Amino acid sequence: MFAEVVFPNKFRNPFTYSIPNELEERARTGMRVLVPFGKRYMTGFIIQVKEENNVEEKIKDIVDILDPKPIFTTESLKFYQWIASYYLSSLGEALKNAVPQGLDVETKRKIVADTDFCRELFEEEKPGTVKAAILSVLSEKEEIKLSQLQRLVKRQSIYSQLRSLQEAGAIEIIDELAGAKVRVKMQKFVKLGLPESEVFEKLPELEAKSEKQVPIILELLGRSEKEAALTELKEKLTLSDSPFKTLAKTGLIAIYDKEIVRTHEEEYNEEEKKLTITQQQQLAVNSVKAKTEPFDFEVFLLHGVTGSGKTQVYIELTEDVLSKGKNVLILVPEISLTPQITARFLNRFGDKVALMHSKLSLGERYDTWRKILAGKFNIVIGARSALFAPLDNIGLVIVDEEHDSSYKQNDLPPKYNARDAAIMKANMEKFPILLGSATPSVESMYNAETGKYKLLELTERIDNARLPEIKLVNVSVEQKLKKMENIFSRQLLNAIEDRIKKNEGVILLQNRRGFATQIYCEDCGEIEMCPNCSVSMVFHVHKNILQCHYCGITKKPPKGCSKCGSVELKYFGTGTQRVEDELEYFIPEIKLERVDSDSINRKGELGKILNRFREGETQVLVGTQMVSKGLDFANVTLVGVVSAETSLWMPDFRSDERTFQLLTQVSGRAGRSEKPGLVLIQTRDDSHFVLQKVVQNDYPGFYKREIALRKESSYPPFSRLCVIEAKDSKKENVMGGLQEFYNLLMQWRKYIDVHPPAPAVIEKVKNIYRYNILIKSYKDIDPSGKILREAVQESWIEFNKLNRYRELRVTIDIDPQSML
Repeated sequence: MFAEVVFPNKFRNPFTYSIPNELEERARTGMRVLVPFGKRYMTGFIIQVKEENNVEEKIKDIVDILDPKPIFTTESLKFYQWIASYYLSSLGEALKNAVPQGLDVETKRKIVADTDFCRELFEEEKPGTVKAAILSVLSEKEEIKLSQLQRLVKRQSIYSQLRSLQEAGAIEIIDELAGAKVRVKMQKFVKLGLPESEVFEKLPELEAKSEKQVPIILELLGRSEKEAALTELKEKLTLSDSPFKTLAKTGLIAIYDKEIVRTHEEEYNEEEKKLTITQQQQLAVNSVKAKTEPFDFEVFLLHGVTGSGKTQVYIELTEDVLSKGKNVLILVPEISLTPQITARFLNRFGDKVALMHSKLSLGERYDTWRKILAGKFNIVIGARSALFAPLDNIGLVIVDEEHDSSYKQNDLPPKYNARDAAIMKANMEKFPILLGSATPSVESMYNAETGKYKLLELTERIDNARLPEIKLVNVSVEQKLKKMENIFSRQLLNAIEDRIKKNEGVILLQNRRGFATQIYCEDCGEIEMCPNCSVSMVFHVHKNILQCHYCGITKKPPKGCSKCGSVELKYFGTGTQRVEDELEYFIPEIKLERVDSDSINRKGELGKILNRFREGETQVLVGTQMVSKGLDFANVTLVGVVSAETSLWMPDFRSDERTFQLLTQVSGRAGRSEKPGLVLIQTRDDSHFVLQKVVQNDYPGFYKREIALRKESSYPPFSRLCVIEAKDSKKENVMGGLQEFYNLLMQWRKYIDVHPPAPAVIEKVKNIYRYNILIKSYKDIDPSGKILREAVQESWIEFNKLNRYRELRVTIDIDPQSML
């Protein structure tokens, strides 16, 4: 028997391995295997088992099978094949999403160096060469991983230099088989080894022999489960291992290994509310239920104003699907930032719910994944990676806040969009999918308008709540009238003070971290820039540091201008720390907390902050866009936006849409009960179309204008986009390589529109230069995007034949969410 195996890397073709007789019964499609690959060992995925082999050269054997049951089936493999095909990745890269991090078993290569000899060779080597860079590192480090050395010298292809150093006796290259980083957690437990009646009979004899052994027996007898962790008993009874070992030899107790399941406890909690479903909610529920009797594919777009009870619709539909013996997958933008939807599902469905998100430890994620694979959960709630959870027998997928850009994978290939991929999964497996949002993406609303999706609407808030009153405050006018207090208008400060006196909650949005976003020299105009990136450094007042939010580098604030030496430095721009500091200055008695990625980096911290806010211990939340996502507090009656322009001026065709969505979403946090809500948005352009539509709560009006602009400029949904990005530490390599790629793409110019290579908006990050090619494929010519993908794929294959650009890091992003 033979197996076709793919690897979680860029290799596109499968490799054939022989299945040893002792592994034949376990070798099936969907299993992970450990196999030799060249001189090392790697973890791969079996995608096919066959009896015949067409490969002529000698076939290597599979070493081991790593899973007790398949991770994917022949049917679900088709979904991963679609992901790889559409987003132009290898099948192995797509399948890597099917397993949690830390499970790979593979050979790790490390280098042991003679540092003195390497130092001698370094002094003889010509400066500036790759070999000199390698020797510079090895003269300081006696032992280093190959991957770490490659990062330090900023070059992947260093094998020929390492071989020559090994031949010279300067280094030794060692291969070690590294096991999985995460595994099942086992712990020693103790239980009674005999029936209780027999144990009682032996107690008098035991008391006479050893007084240290008796407390162990008594402790176990007193426990309902008649077992305990060995470490717990030793600590409680202050005993060593000896009395336990003696008792185990007599058979009175048994010491054994027991698996400890690592579970994540959510910090945020709330009481379950008994809600009466409204007529509009019931109509939405009934529409989706029509596709669960029997189950069939259809995409529903639930457009519900903020506070209209979309979560209740999700809960009603989940109950219906579970009652029919099917399971439910719920995707949220980032579960750790939307704890309220999680709390409501846990309240209603209890231990049927599995949570998968970034705040779980590796062990918690692994144990949750294993329980899903074993069929222990009926509902999975998680961020985009939950799309690949091994949940079978799905009857419904719900995508909450479907417009959110965090559904797009931006880091590693395949650069999939979880919302779009979920729709394809529902289509393949024939069940309905519900997309929900108060501010649907332009593409989704267009699909509903043209009949591709079925539109469901919730136009009214529940619980007698009304949409908040929204006002624009022109800070330019307020400055002239001397009604500004630094970053705050007097109008906003008065409103905050009024709400605090009434014991009502306030949420303030400033979508920038830090204290000041720039340090600016008034004499020469120099801005304090990051030495590694094409961005200004941000001042964090509490730590008294400047930090780059792209590479993470920090340094002390300068006493004078780094260019001209002037001490006339101005701290310009506003971050969440400055909002926090100034509020505490103007309203000293205020009780506030900050919600941004600096303040909630500890596990469970956001849940604790929200608990305090709900209980009234905190009066004001100041945060970035995190405070706009899914918060539902009846006591919040005021929302303030410190600067509406933060995202409006971004050089991206989606900037208007993102601004409208962000401001509408954060505005929706106010007035979610009978108390009326007020939203004050500070701006320098109160006549701007987007802001006017936010004030009017006019999504249809915004959509109508935005779709017309998209059509005029041929942007999605009227075209498909692809961005080819190249990165390298040498600018000339990036420019030269992308020009070659551009020339290859231009052979397809009859069918696609190819923009010449250009620097990214942020040209340099971590001393790496970034250049892009933008490609458009028009839907009237290429409705499915097949020609676009073929053009990029063929050009990519030809480009890889150019050896001089082998070090260039090139990524392909189909349907990018941002041009930045």
